Amino acid sequence: MNTINDSDFIRYQRQICLPEFGESGQLKLEESRVLMIGCGGLGSLVAPYLVGAGVGSIVIIDDDNIDISNLHRQFIYRESEIGQNKAARLKSNLNQLNNNVQVRAIQYRLTEQQLALEVIMCDVVIDCTDNFTTRHQINRACFKHKTTLISASAIGWQGQLAVYHYQEDEACYRCIYPEDISEPRSCSTSGVMGPVVGVMASMQALACIKNLISTPNHSPQSLVSFNGINNTFQTLNIIRDPECPVCATKEVTA
Repeated sequence: MNTINDSDFIRYQRQICLPEFGESGQLKLEESRVLMIGCGGLGSLVAPYLVGAGVGSIVIIDDDNIDISNLHRQFIYRESEIGQNKAARLKSNLNQLNNNVQVRAIQYRLTEQQLALEVIMCDVVIDCTDNFTTRHQINRACFKHKTTLISASAIGWQGQLAVYHYQEDEACYRCIYPEDISEPRSCSTSGVMGPVVGVMASMQALACIKNLISTPNHSPQSLVSFNGINNTFQTLNIIRDPECPVCATKEVTA
Protein backbone atom coordinates (compact mmCIF):
# COMPACT_ATOMS: atom_id res chain seq x y z
CA MET A 1 0.00 0.00 0.00
CA ASN A 2 1.34 3.43 -0.97
CA THR A 3 1.99 5.92 1.79
CA ILE A 4 2.84 9.61 1.90
CA ASN A 5 6.43 10.44 2.82
CA ASP A 6 7.21 12.92 5.58
CA SER A 7 8.12 15.83 3.31
CA ASP A 8 4.92 15.48 1.28
CA PHE A 9 2.84 15.20 4.45
CA ILE A 10 4.29 18.48 5.71
CA ARG A 11 3.78 20.13 2.33
CA TYR A 12 0.15 19.08 1.93
CA GLN A 13 -0.95 18.82 5.56
CA ARG A 14 -3.46 21.69 5.32
CA GLN A 15 -5.56 19.72 2.84
CA ILE A 16 -4.74 16.27 4.22
CA CYS A 17 -6.29 17.28 7.56
CA LEU A 18 -9.67 17.74 5.85
CA PRO A 19 -11.76 14.65 6.69
CA GLU A 20 -13.22 14.52 3.17
CA PHE A 21 -9.70 14.51 1.70
CA GLY A 22 -7.19 12.82 4.00
CA GLU A 23 -4.13 10.84 2.99
CA SER A 24 -6.18 8.75 0.57
CA GLY A 25 -7.17 11.90 -1.32
CA GLN A 26 -3.57 13.03 -1.53
CA LEU A 27 -2.47 9.67 -2.89
CA LYS A 28 -5.21 9.79 -5.52
CA LEU A 29 -4.05 13.24 -6.60
CA GLU A 30 -0.45 12.07 -6.88
CA GLU A 31 -1.56 9.27 -9.21
CA SER A 32 -3.75 11.51 -11.39
CA ARG A 33 -3.16 12.84 -14.88
CA VAL A 34 -4.73 16.12 -15.98
CA LEU A 35 -4.99 17.67 -19.44
CA MET A 36 -5.53 21.45 -19.42
CA ILE A 37 -6.18 23.21 -22.71
CA GLY A 38 -5.67 26.97 -22.63
CA CYS A 39 -3.12 28.86 -20.53
CA GLY A 40 -4.82 32.25 -20.52
CA GLY A 41 -7.09 33.84 -17.93
CA LEU A 42 -8.56 30.60 -16.60
CA GLY A 43 -5.69 28.21 -17.24
CA SER A 44 -2.97 30.40 -15.77
CA LEU A 45 -4.90 30.33 -12.47
CA VAL A 46 -6.23 26.76 -12.56
CA ALA A 47 -2.83 25.16 -13.13
CA PRO A 48 -1.09 26.62 -10.03
CA TYR A 49 -3.95 25.38 -7.84
CA LEU A 50 -3.61 21.85 -9.22
CA VAL A 51 0.18 21.77 -9.15
CA GLY A 52 0.19 23.28 -5.68
CA ALA A 53 -2.25 20.59 -4.53
CA GLY A 54 0.07 17.89 -5.85
CA VAL A 55 -1.50 16.31 -8.93
CA GLY A 56 0.75 13.65 -10.40
CA SER A 57 1.13 15.13 -13.87
CA ILE A 58 -0.42 17.85 -15.98
CA VAL A 59 -0.22 18.58 -19.69
CA ILE A 60 -0.79 22.24 -20.57
CA ILE A 61 -1.54 23.37 -24.12
CA ASP A 62 -1.55 26.83 -25.71
CA ASP A 63 -0.13 28.20 -28.96
CA ASP A 64 -0.72 31.83 -27.96
CA ASN A 65 1.87 34.35 -26.78
CA ILE A 66 1.68 36.68 -23.80
CA ASP A 67 0.29 40.13 -24.61
CA ILE A 68 0.24 43.20 -22.39
CA SER A 69 -3.59 43.16 -22.51
CA ASN A 70 -3.50 39.78 -20.72
CA LEU A 71 -1.73 40.96 -17.60
CA HIS A 72 -4.71 42.48 -15.77
CA ARG A 73 -6.08 38.96 -15.23
CA GLN A 74 -3.21 36.59 -16.11
CA PHE A 75 -0.92 37.75 -13.34
CA ILE A 76 1.31 34.69 -13.23
CA TYR A 77 3.01 36.25 -16.26
CA ARG A 78 5.33 39.28 -16.19
CA GLU A 79 5.95 42.28 -18.44
CA SER A 80 9.37 40.85 -19.24
CA GLU A 81 7.66 37.76 -20.71
CA ILE A 82 5.50 39.61 -23.25
CA GLY A 83 5.80 37.93 -26.63
CA GLN A 84 6.75 34.54 -25.19
CA ASN A 85 4.58 31.44 -25.40
CA LYS A 86 2.09 31.08 -22.55
CA ALA A 87 2.45 27.32 -22.12
CA ALA A 88 6.24 27.54 -21.94
CA ARG A 89 6.24 30.35 -19.37
CA LEU A 90 3.50 28.73 -17.31
CA LYS A 91 5.47 25.46 -17.22
CA SER A 92 8.52 27.33 -15.92
CA ASN A 93 6.49 28.92 -13.14
CA LEU A 94 4.80 25.64 -12.22
CA ASN A 95 8.14 23.86 -11.97
CA GLN A 96 9.25 26.46 -9.45
CA LEU A 97 6.03 26.04 -7.48
CA ASN A 98 6.23 22.24 -7.13
CA ASN A 99 8.96 20.26 -8.86
CA ASN A 100 7.40 16.97 -7.73
CA VAL A 101 4.68 17.40 -10.36
CA GLN A 102 5.41 16.40 -13.95
CA VAL A 103 4.49 19.29 -16.24
CA ARG A 104 4.52 18.95 -20.02
CA ALA A 105 3.91 22.01 -22.18
CA ILE A 106 2.61 21.84 -25.75
CA GLN A 107 3.09 25.09 -27.65
CA TYR A 108 1.10 24.32 -30.79
CA ARG A 109 -2.50 23.63 -31.75
CA LEU A 110 -3.31 19.92 -31.78
CA THR A 111 -4.89 18.00 -34.64
CA GLU A 112 -8.00 15.98 -33.84
CA GLN A 113 -5.90 12.80 -33.71
CA GLN A 114 -3.36 14.37 -31.35
CA LEU A 115 -6.13 15.72 -29.14
CA ALA A 116 -7.76 12.30 -28.97
CA LEU A 117 -4.48 10.71 -27.86
CA GLU A 118 -3.98 13.28 -25.09
CA VAL A 119 -7.58 12.82 -23.92
CA ILE A 120 -7.17 9.05 -23.75
CA MET A 121 -4.06 9.37 -21.56
CA CYS A 122 -5.60 11.63 -18.89
CA ASP A 123 -8.14 11.29 -16.10
CA VAL A 124 -9.74 14.74 -16.41
CA VAL A 125 -9.76 17.37 -19.16
CA ILE A 126 -10.00 21.03 -18.18
CA ASP A 127 -11.24 23.33 -20.93
CA CYS A 128 -9.85 26.83 -20.39
CA THR A 129 -10.10 27.90 -24.03
CA ASP A 130 -11.87 30.99 -25.29
CA ASN A 131 -13.46 30.00 -28.59
CA PHE A 132 -16.42 27.79 -29.47
CA THR A 133 -14.74 25.84 -32.26
CA THR A 134 -12.06 24.48 -29.95
CA ARG A 135 -14.56 23.87 -27.15
CA HIS A 136 -16.71 21.72 -29.42
CA GLN A 137 -13.67 19.75 -30.60
CA ILE A 138 -12.72 19.07 -26.98
CA ASN A 139 -16.28 18.03 -26.13
CA ARG A 140 -16.42 15.56 -29.02
CA ALA A 141 -13.10 13.97 -28.04
CA CYS A 142 -14.06 13.71 -24.36
CA PHE A 143 -17.45 12.22 -25.18
CA LYS A 144 -15.96 9.64 -27.53
CA HIS A 145 -13.45 8.45 -24.94
CA LYS A 146 -15.71 9.06 -21.90
CA THR A 147 -13.17 11.33 -20.19
CA THR A 148 -14.59 13.80 -17.66
CA LEU A 149 -14.61 17.38 -18.98
CA ILE A 150 -14.63 20.44 -16.73
CA SER A 151 -15.53 23.52 -18.74
CA ALA A 152 -15.65 27.13 -17.58
CA SER A 153 -15.88 30.55 -19.17
CA ALA A 154 -15.81 34.19 -18.13
CA ILE A 155 -16.78 37.30 -20.03
CA GLY A 156 -17.82 40.73 -18.87
CA TRP A 157 -19.07 40.31 -15.31
CA GLN A 158 -20.42 36.80 -15.91
CA GLY A 159 -19.00 33.31 -15.52
CA GLN A 160 -20.23 29.76 -16.10
CA LEU A 161 -19.07 26.29 -15.09
CA ALA A 162 -20.24 22.78 -15.97
CA VAL A 163 -18.86 19.28 -15.46
CA TYR A 164 -19.54 16.56 -18.04
CA HIS A 165 -19.10 12.90 -17.03
CA TYR A 166 -20.77 11.55 -20.19
CA GLN A 167 -22.84 9.03 -18.30
CA GLU A 168 -25.89 7.56 -19.97
CA ASP A 169 -28.62 10.15 -20.52
CA GLU A 170 -26.38 13.04 -19.35
CA ALA A 171 -25.94 16.17 -21.42
CA CYS A 172 -22.75 17.17 -23.21
CA TYR A 173 -21.40 20.64 -24.03
CA ARG A 174 -23.12 20.60 -27.43
CA CYS A 175 -26.52 20.09 -25.76
CA ILE A 176 -26.19 23.54 -24.19
CA TYR A 177 -24.16 25.50 -26.72
CA PRO A 178 -24.95 25.13 -30.44
CA GLU A 179 -22.11 25.26 -32.93
CA ASP A 180 -23.84 27.77 -35.19
CA ILE A 181 -23.62 30.85 -32.94
CA SER A 182 -23.22 33.66 -35.47
CA GLU A 183 -21.48 36.25 -33.29
CA PRO A 184 -19.98 34.67 -30.16
CA ARG A 185 -18.77 37.17 -27.57
CA SER A 186 -15.09 37.39 -26.69
CA CYS A 187 -13.00 39.14 -24.04
CA SER A 188 -11.30 41.24 -26.71
CA THR A 189 -14.61 42.70 -27.90
CA SER A 190 -16.83 42.53 -24.81
CA GLY A 191 -14.24 42.90 -22.06
CA VAL A 192 -13.85 40.92 -18.86
CA MET A 193 -13.38 41.73 -15.19
CA GLY A 194 -10.25 40.03 -13.86
CA PRO A 195 -11.63 38.82 -10.50
CA VAL A 196 -14.56 37.16 -12.30
CA VAL A 197 -12.01 35.04 -14.15
CA GLY A 198 -10.42 34.25 -10.79
CA VAL A 199 -13.73 33.08 -9.33
CA MET A 200 -14.40 30.73 -12.22
CA ALA A 201 -10.82 29.42 -12.28
CA SER A 202 -11.04 28.60 -8.56
CA MET A 203 -14.30 26.75 -9.11
CA GLN A 204 -12.82 24.88 -12.05
CA ALA A 205 -9.77 23.80 -10.04
CA LEU A 206 -11.98 22.76 -7.11
CA ALA A 207 -14.22 20.70 -9.39
CA CYS A 208 -11.14 18.99 -10.82
CA ILE A 209 -9.74 18.08 -7.41
CA LYS A 210 -13.10 16.74 -6.22
CA ASN A 211 -13.44 14.59 -9.32
CA LEU A 212 -9.91 13.24 -9.02
CA ILE A 213 -10.44 12.15 -5.41
CA SER A 214 -13.94 10.86 -6.19
CA THR A 215 -15.85 13.12 -3.83
CA PRO A 216 -19.50 11.95 -4.02
CA ASN A 217 -21.89 14.30 -5.80
CA HIS A 218 -25.51 13.21 -5.89
CA SER A 219 -26.93 16.43 -7.32
CA PRO A 220 -28.36 16.56 -10.86
CA GLN A 221 -26.08 17.63 -13.69
CA SER A 222 -26.00 21.41 -13.62
CA LEU A 223 -24.63 24.62 -15.04
CA VAL A 224 -23.40 27.10 -12.43
CA SER A 225 -23.67 30.76 -13.40
CA PHE A 226 -21.93 33.60 -11.54
CA ASN A 227 -22.91 37.28 -11.68
CA GLY A 228 -20.05 39.50 -10.57
CA ILE A 229 -22.21 42.63 -10.40
CA ASN A 230 -24.63 41.18 -7.85
CA ASN A 231 -22.24 38.57 -6.36
CA THR A 232 -24.85 35.88 -6.95
CA PHE A 233 -24.70 32.27 -8.10
CA GLN A 234 -27.43 30.46 -9.98
CA THR A 235 -27.53 26.69 -10.53
CA LEU A 236 -29.48 25.44 -13.53
CA ASN A 237 -30.23 21.77 -14.12
CA ILE A 238 -29.26 20.73 -17.63
CA ILE A 239 -30.76 17.90 -19.64
CA ARG A 240 -29.60 16.01 -22.68
CA ASP A 241 -30.76 17.16 -26.10
CA PRO A 242 -32.34 14.09 -27.72
CA GLU A 243 -31.29 15.46 -31.12
CA CYS A 244 -27.73 16.39 -30.14
CA PRO A 245 -25.37 15.46 -33.01
CA VAL A 246 -22.68 14.47 -30.49
CA CYS A 247 -24.14 12.56 -27.54
CA ALA A 248 -27.40 11.40 -29.14
CA THR A 249 -25.54 9.45 -31.83
CA LYS A 250 -23.60 6.22 -31.46
CA GLU A 251 -20.71 7.21 -33.70
CA VAL A 252 -18.65 10.32 -33.01
CA THR A 253 -15.78 11.54 -35.15
CA ALA A 254 -13.02 13.05 -33.02
